[in-house]
Amino acid sequence: MASYSSKVKRDIARWVESGLIEPRTADALARDIEANERRSLSFGSILAMMAALLLGAAILIFVAANWEAIPRLVRVAALFAVIIGGYVGGAFAKMRGHPAVGEALWIVAAAAFGGSIALIGQMYHFSGDESVAMLTWCTGTALAALVLRSGPLTVVAVGIADAWLMTKLLGFGLFRSMDFPHLFLVLAAALFAVSYWTRSQAARHVIVQSVIFYVVTLALDHNLLGMAILLALVSAAVFAVGVFVPVAADNIIKLGGQLPLHGLIGFLTGTALVQFELADSNGFAPAAVAALAGITGAIILAGRQSRGLRWVAYLGFAFELCLIYAVTMETMLGTAGFFLLAAVVLGALAFAIIRIERRMNHPVARETVS
Repeated sequence: MASYSSKVKRDIARWVESGLIEPRTADALARDIEANERRSLSFGSILAMMAALLLGAAILIFVAANWEAIPRLVRVAALFAVIIGGYVGGAFAKMRGHPAVGEALWIVAAAAFGGSIALIGQMYHFSGDESVAMLTWCTGTALAALVLRSGPLTVVAVGIADAWLMTKLLGFGLFRSMDFPHLFLVLAAALFAVSYWTRSQAARHVIVQSVIFYVVTLALDHNLLGMAILLALVSAAVFAVGVFVPVAADNIIKLGGQLPLHGLIGFLTGTALVQFELADSNGFAPAAVAALAGITGAIILAGRQSRGLRWVAYLGFAFELCLIYAVTMETMLGTAGFFLLAAVVLGALAFAIIRIERRMNHPVARETVS
């Protein structure tokens, strides 16, 4: 598959042939593309990254397997050697023009840091629980990402924060209101700020989805209906901001123009929770109508700009069909009638998707004045 820069350069050549732009402008555009092009990873770089990760895992497994046979001082020295070697070796690799290898070594060092916390704590019988160790690991990895300005390390820190959240939710009693991990919002905000410095757009995407998951668990623990409605309304507002003031919003949030997609995901999640809560009441129908109206509005307002958003909307619409049947139609239709209706609805949906995709991908050309 051709890269983005290759496609743009072909378009530039076509524009020159059509007389739309001058050759001088075409040369300037081509130079700008080359200057800002993100270099893709070569196959050798990917293999080197995998080799570094496997080497780090082998070292940690070897140390853990021979833990009792190794003197304490040697154990600690070996763990710190892996950490220091990973960070220093990664910096050296990046300076030598091997960014993929450098980032892989930094990730190995971050993993070794987490393993060192657990192994040293076990060796010296430190008090505390796993969640405190994970917080320490997350903080250390985030600091390393700041110092080294590493996007991949920022993503790793976000992943550790998510693992900490799951540990608090599942490992120490599910949904206990007194111990609900509200600290996660502080972690998310801090890591979001770190992602600006490290220029990690991927980390910001993960953080936004993690916050949505946090709100869902908070709704299940506290006030499902109220929190679900709040999630849907806030997500709709976020979607509107991303659609109507996209440049200003992306200058602040820096999600690569994908703020409406996140808004739609949050809206669909919130409306789904509302419908689950109102499944046995008269409020289900208005909630379902609101969800379908939101899906339709999302496709109309932002579908042309984002194919991913369109497919999320399609999946949301299919989910709504299944949910509406499960709640309302099961008592009114027999099995054969349901399959007939489902065939008609899915056929119409497929036809609509095909037409929408054609229209989105091939906009009607403007009429030229002769």
